[in-house]
Amino acid sequence: MPLPQPDDLTSLVLRTDFGDDEAWDAFRAALDAAGEYPHATYVSDLRFADVDVRALLDEEAAAEEDDQVIDVFLADATTMKSPGHPLLAVDLSHEPGRTFRVPARWFPDVSANLSIANMDFAEFADAADGSGTFRGFDGD
Repeated sequence: MPLPQPDDLTSLVLRTDFGDDEAWDAFRAALDAAGEYPHATYVSDLRFADVDVRALLDEEAAAEEDDQVIDVFLADATTMKSPGHPLLAVDLSHEPGRTFRVPARWFPDVSANLSIANMDFAEFADAADGSGTFRGFDGD
């Protein structure tokens, strides 16, 4: 079964941690508050519980070309429990399996630029700090 398609000009955000519904609600509120416009298509489906990057890559490889998703953001246990709600960004196309973290604060910039193909996944991943987290291009 292919991954769900994100709404136009948004990025796919998959919930993979189902341990705390209040944390999921708080995360979505933080992500929605980070930008003026919607940037996320939220999917909370138990079939993605604890899914790992390899499983997502395998699923995308089996999907028809028109059904493939280029990148996805995982709302995992780290996202739910950490300050700033850092999502795990996953490249499913150009460098399959490459990842970086992006806190909610910078998600709208990353999502907008990826969804219109203004920038590539690698540009954000290459700008990640030593912990593998993208914190803007100015290092704020």
